[in-house]
Amino acid sequence: MSDIKSLVDRIRKFRDERNWKQFHNPKDSAIALLSEASEVLDLFKWLNSKELVTYTKEKRKEIGDELSDVLYWVLLIAYDLKIDLPKAFEEKMKKNEKKYPIKKVKGKHTKYNKL
Repeated sequence: MSDIKSLVDRIRKFRDERNWKQFHNPKDSAIALLSEASEVLDLFKWLNSKELVTYTKEKRKEIGDELSDVLYWVLLIAYDLKIDLPKAFEEKMKKNEKKYPIKKVKGKHTKYNKL
């Protein structure tokens, strides 16, 4: 698997070769991210639990394509805004660990403000 830096380098090269940076302000990039995330969601629309098992096996490539589109925008936005994504991720996970202590949430789907 590639590391984040090599993925970002590939994305930047792709974008820069096409002279698309001019279109990638934070607002429009965030809209593109949400649009791609909705395409992931659309893949699962109307499927019941039983159908999902078969569907996810059969459509793994398509799901991977859409998740890759989401990752593209996440990485590009982080790069453009100079966010150290691995560091931000670690900090967020620490916050989540405090918000959702194992003793209170294990096996539950309760949101932190309802604990």
